[in-house]
Amino acid sequence: MKKFGWLLLSMGVFSAKAQIVTKVTDPVEWINPMMGTDSKVSLSNGNTYPVIALPWGMNFWTPQTNTMGNGWTYQYSADKIRGLKQTHQPSPWMNDYGQFSIMPVTGSMKFDEDSRASWFSHKAETAKPYYYSVYLADADVTAEIAPTERAARFRFTYPATDSAFIVVDAFDRGSYIKVIPSENKIIGYTTRNSGGVPKNFKNFFVIYADKPFTVSKAWNGKNKALAGDTLELTTNHAGAIVGFKTAKGEQVNLKVASSFISFEQAELNLKQELGKDDFETIKQKGKAAWNKELSRLDVEGGTIDQVRTFYSCLYRTLQFPRKFYEFDASGKVMHYSPYNGEVLPGYMFTDTGFWDTFRALFPFLTLMYPDLNSHMMEGLANAYKEGGWLPEWGSPGLRNVMIGSNSAAVIADSYLKGIRGYDINTLYEAILKNSENEGPMTAVGRKGVKYYNELGYVPYDVKINENAARTLEYAFDDFTIHQLAIALKRPQEEIARFEKRSQNWKNLFDPETKLMRGKNQDGTFQTPFNPFKWGDAFTEGNSWHYTWSVFQDIAGLAEKMGGRTAFAQMLDSVFKMPPVFDESYYGGVIHEIREMQIMNMGQYAHGNQPIQHMLYLYNYAGQPWKSQYWIRETMNKLYHATPDGYCGDEDNGQTSAWYVFGAMGFYPVTPGTQQYVIGTPLFKKLTVTLQDGKKFIINAPNNSDANFYIQSATLNGKAYDKNWLTHTDIQKGGTLDLKMGATPNKQKGTTEAAFPYSFSTFTTRK
Repeated sequence: MKKFGWLLLSMGVFSAKAQIVTKVTDPVEWINPMMGTDSKVSLSNGNTYPVIALPWGMNFWTPQTNTMGNGWTYQYSADKIRGLKQTHQPSPWMNDYGQFSIMPVTGSMKFDEDSRASWFSHKAETAKPYYYSVYLADADVTAEIAPTERAARFRFTYPATDSAFIVVDAFDRGSYIKVIPSENKIIGYTTRNSGGVPKNFKNFFVIYADKPFTVSKAWNGKNKALAGDTLELTTNHAGAIVGFKTAKGEQVNLKVASSFISFEQAELNLKQELGKDDFETIKQKGKAAWNKELSRLDVEGGTIDQVRTFYSCLYRTLQFPRKFYEFDASGKVMHYSPYNGEVLPGYMFTDTGFWDTFRALFPFLTLMYPDLNSHMMEGLANAYKEGGWLPEWGSPGLRNVMIGSNSAAVIADSYLKGIRGYDINTLYEAILKNSENEGPMTAVGRKGVKYYNELGYVPYDVKINENAARTLEYAFDDFTIHQLAIALKRPQEEIARFEKRSQNWKNLFDPETKLMRGKNQDGTFQTPFNPFKWGDAFTEGNSWHYTWSVFQDIAGLAEKMGGRTAFAQMLDSVFKMPPVFDESYYGGVIHEIREMQIMNMGQYAHGNQPIQHMLYLYNYAGQPWKSQYWIRETMNKLYHATPDGYCGDEDNGQTSAWYVFGAMGFYPVTPGTQQYVIGTPLFKKLTVTLQDGKKFIINAPNNSDANFYIQSATLNGKAYDKNWLTHTDIQKGGTLDLKMGATPNKQKGTTEAAFPYSFSTFTTRK
């Protein structure tokens, strides 16, 4: 009991009666990096791995339970660890690049991934964002990691043995290793990647040990053999093994760093980030770095589980896009370009897919981290200048994944919310290029753009898959371009062109079914039409999911459906229908389908992105209490700080950012506007500390699991009846006071003046 009480005091202050957390003093200790790691190909509970890193770090570290090349690098259900791996993997579906691993072994020189693998237990494993420890039973070694952005310290505690070893694996597909015993040093590079890199791509690494080697060997993974007396090897799959004698409990320390530029830069990264700091110092610096960012959102008055889940989601929100830049000896920013293979000045970020992250992740960064967002926009401009196209999915360069040209929404939202310090004219040029051209791959530029620009939609019958989804996303992107064009004072013809295109969603609305439906080149709707068919005209969803993708004009969509009452009934239908599906397009049940089917929320498929904003749309129909009900239901039911804690792919911070915004009590339904639609806050109090130090407080003192309906609101002491907040409201700082209750207030937020932005009603009001 004494130990438990001390732990509670170190993490926060509790009300024993109701298990309510009244104050969080050390937010990083609430995080469970294992959230979402109990996943597999057929069912994603997050498809995450425990990320041991600093926020947005260039390098992540993770224990590797699966074999080399398996995207599910760490699975919670596994019982063996094959290595401690430097990873840059954004998701198992994208797989990895720039990867190598380090593994302690004892007894004999076991170096291939199966023979060196060790049994482990989660009971002897500690995972924190800034620290990882695991007992490797077969080696009788405790392995620890403390990371920086581009380097890390390792600490291995060995038994008494004359056969203690460290294995370095540079992986296959072309690698290099060199052991330098005189310096207790190993260097190497790995080229293993899954695409999106130039031909000269390498991740250079340097490793220093604090104990002399008594054994030094290179090994060849192709034939699983030691390379004789050679200490240097360039081959398909290179590695090294070094050894020494250890006393019981002896600790061997490693300093490790890497670079995408050169060995010299890797050495510089090591010097800049590790210096003379010992393991514990690096560990504490990492903890402080996480707490600095996590403390920007301070929660009070939630349950233990809610606080754990909130900070675990915030941890995932602060990982991507990763920094893909380094600092030269004078401290200037430079990067290896994953687009042209050159080393160039300026920022670069990668590992994000805008199809996912334009919705909530990037709006969160825009709100909370404007300077970082500015650097990301500079990085996008550099990507365009170096590669000729905006990366819709970068990992690290252009990848042919997903649809849309949602970079437009990300850029427009940043600029329209006042972020500056980057070349907006270059970015706008890139956006214009996208709007008129197909790219070198279907996920770059706009596939079907000539049809879209001439007909107002991408036809169903011209052999372009996911055509309806493309049309809807292009139309929203065109809305954001229209808004940006106005702000940049572009020619009126250009402004009008994108205004017209922003309404192209109407071309796919079927008045008979009140749903979005593929349309043929001759103007007839696709036949037969099954609104429960996944894929085909849509992307990882069906018509019931994509019909709501009119972010820019929800009022216009409601009018097409027969008015706000009919619109609300259509929203209700999503939850009332059984989770039936037609998987024939895929030839089997993909994991996204299975995740919808098993959640018992009808056709609502929160595990994938297209429908995640839909819960907020009752605010546009004068029934905000239904949004409040379903938002709280989704947060309580589908998110937990446990290995099975997500209801589908976490996807580079997007699904986590949805939860973070949900807990704050508002959500960016329409990026490219100044509004956040109000939902229902999760905590009794949440304090947002903005970059300039101003604070915006969401205060709901009688909030609880039962009292989640908003009864009334005041903003800075004045009665507030709108169903939305503005970006400026939040930036100025202040307090949103909410009176909560157990039954809905069906008079609040029901007038048209209370409804959030829609293009059609906004232009009418003007």
